[in-house]
Amino acid sequence: MDQFDVIVIGSGSGMLVASAAVDQGLKVALVEHGKMGGTCINVGCVPSKMLIYTADVIASIKDGGQLGINATLDSVDFNNIMHRMRELVREDSGHQALAVEATPEMTWFKEAGEFISDYTMQVGSLIISAEKIFIASGARTALPLIKGIEKINYLTSDTVLELQTPPKSILIVGGGYIGMEYGHFFAGIGTKTTILQRPDRVVPEEEPEISELLKKEMRQRMEIYTGFEVTEAKQEGQVKTLIARNREDGSLHEFSAEAVMIATGRVSNADILKPEKTGVKLNDHNFITVNEYLETSKKNIWAFGDAIGTQMFKHVANYEAGVVWHNSVHDHKVKVDFSAAPHAIFSHPQVASVGLKEQEAKQQNRKILVGQSLYKDTAMGAAMGFPEGFAKVIVEQQTGKILGAHIIGPEASILIQEIINAMASETGTFAPIAQGMHIHPALSEVVQNAFGSLRPA
Repeated sequence: MDQFDVIVIGSGSGMLVASAAVDQGLKVALVEHGKMGGTCINVGCVPSKMLIYTADVIASIKDGGQLGINATLDSVDFNNIMHRMRELVREDSGHQALAVEATPEMTWFKEAGEFISDYTMQVGSLIISAEKIFIASGARTALPLIKGIEKINYLTSDTVLELQTPPKSILIVGGGYIGMEYGHFFAGIGTKTTILQRPDRVVPEEEPEISELLKKEMRQRMEIYTGFEVTEAKQEGQVKTLIARNREDGSLHEFSAEAVMIATGRVSNADILKPEKTGVKLNDHNFITVNEYLETSKKNIWAFGDAIGTQMFKHVANYEAGVVWHNSVHDHKVKVDFSAAPHAIFSHPQVASVGLKEQEAKQQNRKILVGQSLYKDTAMGAAMGFPEGFAKVIVEQQTGKILGAHIIGPEASILIQEIINAMASETGTFAPIAQGMHIHPALSEVVQNAFGSLRPA
């Protein structure tokens, strides 16, 4: 048995912990049976946004008519788009792999591992143990209960990156952020796109008015059916058919396309590790149970990232990596704070959110102020052709503390950063935004105007 100071499971944000341990002179075992870099680099944030940005450019060309620019799109080089994406992924992952292999204090175990006893894992034919263990094992595509789904050739957010030719038509099961982003991509490159969503609105974790506007805008380029539960899948030749039940009236509908993509969420990989054999508990959905310090039920074992399922975003996992490392080496432990943890959906239009939604703030019996402003009411909005979109902010009435913000429209993922920074400041109030000069004319005035229109909810 090989003894290490630290075992890190997963090479995504887990690499931040592994690197910190090496910097402290510790002997580190890195367990990663897949490509170096984890989900984000290989099948998540990086490759998906390289594809989606091309759809943004295509949308800009097609939207030029409202500005008097009569441009045409001659063709889309799908092979070049995919090759460019794959090359960047290969380079990023490859560079990380070379760096790990060149680090003498770190040993990379390239096979799948599982726990066999306390603080002890079997990886291939080898057995390793450590006094401290960090689980950042990521997540995989959740497969819904659909009769016959295993008999058809379907795509996931992982395998879609392997496509060699663009499908003429595609059915996307799921209208969350993955489904809406890839819907934007496929519609952009000319694929007839249909989204089937079981809940009664797309991106149901967002504010209702954001879900409504996103559906309205994206329906201009694709078909979107909400409240439709896919119950059966079948394939005849190259044609795939999904049968979906309208949850409102119970009627059944058939949808056919060349391709089917499953985008109904992700589940933790933690169960594969058999963590219960080292005393680590999972919840009912197989995510690792942690406390506010990201400690598991077993002393000196921490978990973070997609493995715990709290907020499954790369930037959140990076933040959590800092918390677990701090708590593993310092007597004074810090708690995780997700109150200013943001996320964005790179659809068309973009969506970005941070903090509480209005209804959540009301459920906490807070007295709140709500402000909202439209893109089209700013000078830059007028210059852009009056795009649909708005910024909504939620503030605690007595203190001025920002509780939440939600934006839909061009560059939403950038505009929300000003609010995130204010939330993370010492007071967390909107005072810096109100007092700071905003360039005129610029889209940032959408945020300024939202805080300038605060009214009791």
